Amino acid sequence: MQSWQLKLVGYGAVLVAGIGLGSGQPLQAQAASYQTVATQKVAKHAYHRKGQQGALYNRTHTKRVASLRAYPHTTWYATQKATLKHGKSKGVYLYVANASRSVKGWVWRGYLKTGKAAFHLKYAKGAVALDANTGKVVWAKNANTARPIASTSKIMTLYLTLKKVHSKSGSWHSIVKTNSKGLIAMGKNSSVGGFRFKVHHKYTVKELYYAAYLDSSNNAAIALGKWVAGSNGKFIRQMNAQAKAWHLSHAKYVSASGLENSDLRRYGYAYGTANANEVSPKDLAIVARHLITKYPRVVVDGKIGSKTVNGQLCYNYNNLLPGRKYYRASLNVDGLKTGYTPLAGYCFVGTAVRHDKHRLITVVLHDENEFTETRSLMTHAFAAKEMNY
Repeated sequence: MQSWQLKLVGYGAVLVAGIGLGSGQPLQAQAASYQTVATQKVAKHAYHRKGQQGALYNRTHTKRVASLRAYPHTTWYATQKATLKHGKSKGVYLYVANASRSVKGWVWRGYLKTGKAAFHLKYAKGAVALDANTGKVVWAKNANTARPIASTSKIMTLYLTLKKVHSKSGSWHSIVKTNSKGLIAMGKNSSVGGFRFKVHHKYTVKELYYAAYLDSSNNAAIALGKWVAGSNGKFIRQMNAQAKAWHLSHAKYVSASGLENSDLRRYGYAYGTANANEVSPKDLAIVARHLITKYPRVVVDGKIGSKTVNGQLCYNYNNLLPGRKYYRASLNVDGLKTGYTPLAGYCFVGTAVRHDKHRLITVVLHDENEFTETRSLMTHAFAAKEMNY
């Protein structure tokens, strides 16, 4: 039996025949449309591509809609089946569409395999979904590859700040020194700071906590680090010591804020020989798990959309929160931290909890669609059986 497909050659079109379910060499034939012998509706069923070949067409095969090669990780849902004829040859074709129904057409059944395509993130260079209750990885992509993480670095800074707040050596009302010329200058440059330290105001730990957490203020994070450890260098060593204590083998810090040394150097806060903090998705998720587990107030604070701190608006850039562009009620996202530098790309550590599921932590690194892909990753991870109570 032969199955026929339309292929474009130059500016014209030819039909090619696949011998024995497409296993033979393609044969050229005169361009002509297919005829429908029989058609029927079928129960919606999932398929994915079998190999590199195949394309979607209109029913008469006079118009090519899309190549399966261009959709390697797409699940196609069939709702109709037809027997199409060309000359004396017949073949079974399926009418399929992707999940959003933005691409749809007829494809030869032999080019598809039954079942959904494996879950995939197109843009994230590294990603992980972690069960916060058990610490087990639910899904991963380059989970153990360390890469720059931008302001998601502040998750470790927040952890160490809260650790001191809950000890006898500090409190929320402790005054933090913010009179460093470098930190003041940083606050005046929106590309590296944005939160201005006013000369005559005495900032508390609590104020700088909100500035660093919600507004991702870099000078606030550095100031908190100096308050915790006594100096910027001592704090960064403390960050690395904490990572080592948690047995994180793919985590190295040179910055309390996540800014690279190439930016920090002009303000007097460069440290170490590497240019950037580099942490793997899995290790970053583990840091987030320690923060959330030991100091659960961070998921309460993580839902704050914006907050005024000493007359300055601190805006939470988590666009998965209620009222934001990528919000989805079924996910119930309540944190955690965004990040961006040109080197690191867009990064996001998210967390969400549902009444019938364990708490979830997700990480996407260097992801130009960080919120869309986080939403997809969360939806996929919550569907895993191991996330059930």
